[in-house]
Amino acid sequence: MITINLLDWREERREQRKQRFFTVLAAVGLVSAGIVGAGWFGYNSAISGQQARNAYLQDEIKQIDKQIEEIKELERVRDNLITRMRIIEQLQQARTEIVHFFDQAVDTLPEGVHLTSLKQSGKGTTIDGVAESNGRVSTYMVNIDDSDWFADPRLVVIKSKSENRRRYADFTLNFKSVTPGKSEEEDYESSFDEEVSR
Repeated sequence: MITINLLDWREERREQRKQRFFTVLAAVGLVSAGIVGAGWFGYNSAISGQQARNAYLQDEIKQIDKQIEEIKELERVRDNLITRMRIIEQLQQARTEIVHFFDQAVDTLPEGVHLTSLKQSGKGTTIDGVAESNGRVSTYMVNIDDSDWFADPRLVVIKSKSENRRRYADFTLNFKSVTPGKSEEEDYESSFDEEVSR
């Protein structure tokens, strides 16, 4: 049997074109959706990777900060120990210096001179005493100046007095304590350290 198409051939072609257009449009839509999906997935993967890297870096920074704090604490402990060691060394040195000080105080004291008081402040010493004469005070100052452990004697005051027909002199003098082999600057620094540690 013969079939006769009564539709206009132009209409048929239009329908075919329309169908092809929608097919291509659907294909393009699918491809576009695939590209967008792949891009979205790649973007999310990149963000996740970056977030993981950021979290790792944050952890590392925290570890480094903790180590820095530990190092600072160790430095504080070290500085504290060094300070204590210096104080102990100064105390040991001061102990021997005290022995030398009193040894020299006896050795430099001439006959006819008696001490009534002795005050020390750092490396400076002030002595009050009584002497049989002014000449004895002069001898005492010469002895102090000649000592390896004393230096720079200075007479502050001397007063001649008499009692029961005996003449005597009240005097006050200052001098510095020094350590043989040390310069004046080193002596000053060590006396300053002693004052600070007290």
